[in-house]
Amino acid sequence: MRRYRKGSHSTHDLKVHLVWCTKYRHKALQQDVACRIRDLLRQICEANDIQIVKGHVSKDHIHLYVSYPPKLSVSEMIKRLKGRSSKMIQAEFPEVGAKFWGRHFWGIGYAAFSSGTVTDQTIQEYLEHHIDKDDGFTVDGE
Repeated sequence: MRRYRKGSHSTHDLKVHLVWCTKYRHKALQQDVACRIRDLLRQICEANDIQIVKGHVSKDHIHLYVSYPPKLSVSEMIKRLKGRSSKMIQAEFPEVGAKFWGRHFWGIGYAAFSSGTVTDQTIQEYLEHHIDKDDGFTVDGE
């Protein structure tokens, strides 16, 4: 059964698979640093109403599959996750921060892939069958 999240004025099921790397792809996410990053990401997600569905900390990158509220954009979510975790990890592990020039722990970019059980074709078919001929108004991309 599909579970929807509810807000005061919305019902939603927004999920995204996020991936980002350490700067220069340094293999800095090992042992204590990896454990601390995992804990920091959990804390940041909890503070921002982001639910972690699944995640993985690799030696040089992070995978997070999350459910998030519509008040957050993907870019804002990444900004909070990368920004706060970078600041904290460099403060707690100065030897790790020394490997990265310019106080940046994470690389600049990220990848984000939306997910869901409904395909583009399903939505288009749904809309095709719900046209009221009396309306006489459609919005198409063509």
